[in-house]
Amino acid sequence: MKKHTGLGRGLGAILEAENYVENLPAVSRMEELEVESIIPNPKQPRTIFDDDALEELADSIATLGLIQPITVRRESDGRYIIISGERRWRASRLAGRKTIPAYIREADDKELHEMALVENIQRQDLNAMEIAISLQRLIDECGVTQEMVAQRVGKKRSTVANYLRLVQMCPEVQAALKENQITMGHAKAIAGAPEESQPALVRKVVKKELSVRATEALVKKLSEAKPATAEQEEEFPEIYTRVVEKLSPLMGENIKIKRSGDGSGKIIIGFSSDKEIASLVERLEGLGK
Repeated sequence: MKKHTGLGRGLGAILEAENYVENLPAVSRMEELEVESIIPNPKQPRTIFDDDALEELADSIATLGLIQPITVRRESDGRYIIISGERRWRASRLAGRKTIPAYIREADDKELHEMALVENIQRQDLNAMEIAISLQRLIDECGVTQEMVAQRVGKKRSTVANYLRLVQMCPEVQAALKENQITMGHAKAIAGAPEESQPALVRKVVKKELSVRATEALVKKLSEAKPATAEQEEEFPEIYTRVVEKLSPLMGENIKIKRSGDGSGKIIIGFSSDKEIASLVERLEGLGK
């Protein structure tokens, strides 16, 4: 997709989204429409609009007019539903505009939904998790492939694949991405750690404000660690087995022995309730009678 240079990030994103809309094989024309005849798309992925940003855009529109037309579809009742440009429409109303320029495009419900999702992905203020969810929705709800998604949104297929992997990561990673506490680089590094260790790992990264490089080093260290296996823990001399056999009739089956390399260790007696402890005390007291 052609990149627009020399533009503000917001306008550049708008133009990229509009280029996608304009390249679709559908009939379109531009007209000056009454603002009150236009309605938002009820399936619009974007639900939150920054009030301060809307005020700024409204001031600009009041002075210069709406430079980039919105795109709409004509409904059977004579109204127009927004395909792309709801933020510009809202700001135009706020600025007191009676009419605004709009491309009128023919599109079925599937195309309408797809175009709304694509425009949402092109926004510059989305965090990585929001982009990932929108890309996944484009695949699930519009029946397109990863390659087709890459073409729609103007990203490399590998980039799309990296975003989609975020949807499969643990909730802790996703939450940190949504709150902008970590970046995609952090998430990519954390993905290389064992799955069971990822929640604790992301909490550590956030708490210590680790860089991506420091996170990668931490994951590497974690992956290289060799925890003791169950077989190693159970390799005891014969005398330890005899101790367990002698204690089991008195204290139950839940007995474990932990032994360190210098010969010291612990005998651990498990229990499930206070009642079980009381029963153990009674048996021990009975030994002295």
